[in-house]
Formats: sequence, C-alpha cells, structure tokens
Amino acid sequence: MKKTMFAVAFAALTASIFALGTNDSGSGKAQHLTIYSAVYDDETQAICKKFQEKTGIKTDCVVLGGGEILARVKAEQHNATASVWFGGPCDSFITAKEQGLLAQYTSPNAASIDAKYKDPDNYWTGIYIGYVGFVSNNNRLAELGIKAPTTWKELLNPKLKGEIMMASPAASSTGYVILASVLQLMGNDTGFAYMTDLNKNVLQYTERGSGCIASVISGEIAVGVCFAHDAIKNQLSGYQKLLTVTVPAEGTGYETGAIAIIKNGPDQEAARVFYDWALTAECQDMYQQYGAFQFLTAKDGHNPEATKSLAKSKTINYDTAWAGATRSTNTAKWAQLTGN
Repeated sequence: MKKTMFAVAFAALTASIFALGTNDSGSGKAQHLTIYSAVYDDETQAICKKFQEKTGIKTDCVVLGGGEILARVKAEQHNATASVWFGGPCDSFITAKEQGLLAQYTSPNAASIDAKYKDPDNYWTGIYIGYVGFVSNNNRLAELGIKAPTTWKELLNPKLKGEIMMASPAASSTGYVILASVLQLMGNDTGFAYMTDLNKNVLQYTERGSGCIASVISGEIAVGVCFAHDAIKNQLSGYQKLLTVTVPAEGTGYETGAIAIIKNGPDQEAARVFYDWALTAECQDMYQQYGAFQFLTAKDGHNPEATKSLAKSKTINYDTAWAGATRSTNTAKWAQLTGN
C-alpha cells in the first residue's frame, strides 16, 4: 500500500515538474530560469543542462564569485533578473537574508539535512561542505628550506614573507570564511592580531577564492590559503608531485555552500523545482565529475574518494550565524588593520 501511494505521489510530482517546462501554472508563459552560480563554470553548465533535460525548463547560468553575487542581488533587488543563487559560502547568504534579499522556501528534500547546514528560517540550505586549507609548491618550499605548513602559526614564518596569497575577505566569500575561521578559532583580539601579522607575508589578495592556486603552481609564491577541495582539484590535474595540500592542525573552519531563492525573482515556481533537485544525491553526485571535491549534504550522496584524507581533519564549531551577522564589521576592521 505504501509503495503504491509513493508511486502515485512520485508520478504526480514528475508530471508537475515536466509541466513547468511549457507553462507557468497554466498561463501559457514559457519558463526561463536564470541562476547565479558561485561554483566552477563547467560544473555549473553541466548541472543546468541536466536540469533542463529533466524538466524542460530553459535554464541559463551566470558564474560569479560569492561576493559578486551578493553585490549583484542587492543592486537588482527592485528588478531581479535571476531567481536562484547556487553555491558559495552561506555567510553571504546570511547577509542577504538580513538585507531582505532572499525568499523563504521549505524544501521537502531539506528534512534529512543536518540542521547546522541550513537556515533555521528556511532562507537557504547547504549543498556541500568544504574545509579551509593550504596548498604549497614543493619546489618553492625546497628553495626556501622549509616544509609545507601544517598549522596557522607556521604561516607566520619569516621565510614566507611575500610567499603567501589568499582571497580578500572584503571581496571574496572564501576570503571571509578564512577570516571568520581565524577569529572563531583564536578569538577576536588574537585573531585580528594574527591576520595583521599574516598580512606581512602576503604578496597579494585575490578577488576569487581559488585565485591563489595558479600562482602556487607557477612558483610565484610558495603557499596559498584557500578551500582544500579547490587545491585537490588542481593537484589531481597533473600536479601530484608539485603540490601538497594540508589542513591546519589547530583546527580549521569550513564553508557550507548553499542554495537560495532570490526574492522577487522571475519564475519562482521553477526556482523551487531547481532548489528541490539541488538537494538530491543525483545533482550533488555530479560535483566530483568536474573536480569539485566537497563533502555532500544529500543523505544518499557519495563523497569523493579524493576527500578521504581530509575527512578526519580537526574542525572548529564554525558559527555561520555569527559569521554572517558580523561580516561587515569584521571585513571593515580587517581592511583597516591591513590597509587593504
């Protein structure tokens, strides 16, 4: 009996999804979903293509950094052109929620996701988790006479002066997760003092979270601070001997990559269909096909083999609510202290 009821319900849901591809609640208006994505371009395009094939809903994707998406959604709040925000750390989503830029939605597929990876008021839901880590160029480290850093403290080594790059906490959502992780691990005063000292060793702050990795590969710098899964993607692209990926032993923070529906965006019904699908293993299992090696939130998702070495890393109890609520204050203080 239960199987029969499930089959009927599933058939009804499938029919409603495919109906969305041709009209908007019977109005005859064709669905055209636009998504702002903060994940890799090839991954984004593949996910959008798969969704369009499954539902018939025409889907366009614009790939930007998480900070760029937040700025664009705010600028377009009275004339939204996109309906879904896909990927990037939830800290930016929390800021967007506070600014009234997101729509509430309770997806039935969110029920099985751990509460710490979703908004209590249903403004966003986590779709992956990624740890902050270090990526090092082994050749450059040998020239400097040091080993790959495995602690936050080791980044302050005077030999690393001008040898480190990371994303700007003010411009990049990845950079902000790094800053918020340090502040939560060390406490505000000690954390800001640490970031001020680290600034002395930083050659440049990038606008994108993975922007430092190319400079590490080229040997321009020795160490990049970024998300470990981004580093692993590059390491597995022919640089296994050149690159070492580590996670700070004192403890590290992490991003909860999220999805949200943009308030007043067009085609809200289609947006909800995409949101539901993004929380399934079918969608999330696609990530690793494009070198996105994060941990998954979907109940039946398959975490990539490449992340097994990271699974036992020590993480802090990263407070996403605090990080989002204090973003403006923290980035302003960081900019003042570092002059960036």
